[in-house]
Amino acid sequence: MTERSIVTFVGVVHPWMCDTMGHMNVRHYAAMFDDASFQLLGHIAGAEAADDTGKGWADVRTEIEYKHETKPGALLTIRSHVVKVGRSSITFEQEMRGSLDGVLHARARTVSARFDLDARAAIALDPAARARAEALLAEDAG
Repeated sequence: MTERSIVTFVGVVHPWMCDTMGHMNVRHYAAMFDDASFQLLGHIAGAEAADDTGKGWADVRTEIEYKHETKPGALLTIRSHVVKVGRSSITFEQEMRGSLDGVLHARARTVSARFDLDARAAIALDPAARARAEALLAEDAG
């Protein structure tokens, strides 16, 4: 993960999150990555966006790679960084690792568009949000 990544989620795997095979079910990976996305996109939108209920984000693509079995009691940390900044969208990556051992459990890549909730359409990123996204842009990104 890049030095421009930020911690966007810290949690634990509870037994009720696990399936009959004894490891965390994929639905809970998705929920943890989604919670982490809200943190990242909130940092990008900025504090002033909290007052603007007419704008949001719409995920248009997510791909998750499962790298390591995740068992009950695992302590997890997700770090997120931006890979690409478009006119109206952000592409970002998230890594879920063991909080104590650093083992990579899963990696997600998502494209999310800034969204006008009334018009139900993508809108351009405002200059302040673009600057905050670019500050989280991975050094080796394209």
